[in-house]
Amino acid sequence: MKNLNINSVGNAGNVLITGASSGIGLEFAHIFAKEKYNLLLIARSEDKLQHLANELSEKYKINCKIIACDLAKIGAAQEIYKRTKTLGIKVDILVNNAGFGAHGFFKNIDLKTETEMIQVNITSLTELTKLFLTPMLEKGSGKILNVASTAAYQPGPLMAVYYATKAYVLSFSEALANELADSGVSVTVLCPGPTQSGFQAAAQMGNDLKLFHSTMTADSSTVAYAGYKGLLSSQRVVIPGVSNKIGTYSVKFLPRSFAASVARWLQEKR
Repeated sequence: MKNLNINSVGNAGNVLITGASSGIGLEFAHIFAKEKYNLLLIARSEDKLQHLANELSEKYKINCKIIACDLAKIGAAQEIYKRTKTLGIKVDILVNNAGFGAHGFFKNIDLKTETEMIQVNITSLTELTKLFLTPMLEKGSGKILNVASTAAYQPGPLMAVYYATKAYVLSFSEALANELADSGVSVTVLCPGPTQSGFQAAAQMGNDLKLFHSTMTADSSTVAYAGYKGLLSSQRVVIPGVSNKIGTYSVKFLPRSFAASVARWLQEKR
């Protein structure tokens, strides 16, 4: 791949996407590339990222850079920000997509897994937002997309920490969107329901949970495109799918204990 100036090829702007090597993040990469955005892709696997970067560069005639980085590591966000400065990349759109979950009783899940989940889903997302927001405000334009989940709307037994992290992402994003009104920078939070991606395999959820055999299940490309459209229109909250919209609206009127019981039932095997 030619070493081109990332600001000189695609004409729509520069997009940084975390968790870009699979699932919803991979679909985001294809969508933005098709629309002629230059890309900076972040994930742990350098081989996967390089293969994807080569593919997108050739297919869509854009420039695509990669940074192989584990967002579960302390200081990862600062490392990414420094690399963008070294590469001379001015990020116009930040997509905080990286995240993972773990299925099972809290007492049985390894502490390291839970703390790394908090680091990826909350800490790194917050740090990346903080670091890239400042230059966006300085130029008076920019967009941030944070990926939460419909899990953000209720407690989640059998995935207690994951649900809690997504509640943070939703609350944080909505608050930040309010603070940044009229600044030229918008914040959108995407809240997909159950999605066919690599998420359930990584969370060791299996394919026989009730959650993934419901009418709410979507595919990654549909979810990513809904997020993309919502981002461009500066929509604050995007919930793809009618069933998911009804579910998140309805849960507001349920006692929290009952909502938790429903969430647990969905997380159990059929």
